[in-house]
Amino acid sequence: MSVNDPYAALRFKEFNIFLLVRFAMVFAWSMQFIVIEWQVYTITKDPLSLGIIGLMEVIPAVGMALFAGHIVDQKEKRNLLMKCIFGFSVISFGLFMLSLPSVLETYETKTILYGIYALVFCGGLVRAFLGPTIFSLIALIVPKKIYPNAATWSSTTWQMASVLGPALAGFSISIIGVHWSMCVIFGFSLLALTALFNISKKPILNPKIGEPVLQSLKEGLTFVFKTRAVLGALTLDMIAVLFGGAVALLPIFAQDILHVGSEGFGVLRAAPAVGAAITMLGSTRFPLHKNAGKKLLLAVFGFGVCMIVFGLSTYFWLSVIALFLSGAVDGVSMIIRQTILQLKTPDNMRGRVASVNSMFVGSSNELGAFESGVTAKLMGTVTAVVFGGSMTLLTVGLTAIVSPKFRKLDLQKDVEDHEN
Repeated sequence: MSVNDPYAALRFKEFNIFLLVRFAMVFAWSMQFIVIEWQVYTITKDPLSLGIIGLMEVIPAVGMALFAGHIVDQKEKRNLLMKCIFGFSVISFGLFMLSLPSVLETYETKTILYGIYALVFCGGLVRAFLGPTIFSLIALIVPKKIYPNAATWSSTTWQMASVLGPALAGFSISIIGVHWSMCVIFGFSLLALTALFNISKKPILNPKIGEPVLQSLKEGLTFVFKTRAVLGALTLDMIAVLFGGAVALLPIFAQDILHVGSEGFGVLRAAPAVGAAITMLGSTRFPLHKNAGKKLLLAVFGFGVCMIVFGLSTYFWLSVIALFLSGAVDGVSMIIRQTILQLKTPDNMRGRVASVNSMFVGSSNELGAFESGVTAKLMGTVTAVVFGGSMTLLTVGLTAIVSPKFRKLDLQKDVEDHEN
């Protein structure tokens, strides 16, 4: 098997099953988030309520992240992933029941809203374990020499699901309504759970089973903060996503600014993921590890520009193009970050490092949603988006000036070492 083969990872049966599981879960999760956003804004008409959705998920996701990483490094990964997917299925079923017409007619809007927030909070707890478990499982399915290729295909699958999930959410809300859209989401979670039975249990590579929690957490944090490539990539992406969380405000743009309804909302929400998916498919043939630092800085800069254009646009087609391009450059950022993490992280610390990653980057999506909701309430929707894009540009400039070593980061040698 050649490490230059763009389909190297796909030649492993369990990796293909893993991609199916990941696709189904990301599809269900992204579709569910869109349906929740639409439902909450429909019943409240309050931008802040959209921000609170993100806050309800990020609080448990961040609060439990480090502890979750410790657990992931101590436990068998396949079974742990099964528990995570089962938990998500329970939450999806709960949202399905909350959206029943009889329930909506019986209970007050505030009660329904609090119920949604409570289930989103539980979803945050599940997500704290889900990300580190998936990250750790990849390394147990494919050989080290094709980690970069596996990371690219995994990220591509994530983006493809992120394309189809929001797009289907917009159309399904229009065609079958919120309630039955929730049923579709529940079905995809069951598909992921069923497929996972075709992956065998994996060995636990951590030699320190039973290690005290505080000592384990300290070791993971120390590794991240001492490894400059990892810390730089996580910090840059975290700040960019934090201030570039305009997608949380898309229901407002769709309903009140662009006037395109739920179908247009689905297109807007899917546009970034379409751009990212195209970038990632291209990267299987044109790897991004050479001059990774410069490419990452340029990608985040481009993301900030796209957010400013989107915020100022009053034309649907221009808004779609801006979001599409933002996804394309964000795809570059995601691939480089995942490659850095896969190449630089020891096998026995993957859970803890992935948990720190989820705190830096994954949770910044929800914090970004909250920031966007608050700034939209205080400044207005358009001003909030332009402000976020401008802060992203400022972050890139400061990083390039303050950290010349990161600017010169090149992963070519790391890739060659793993190939050998």
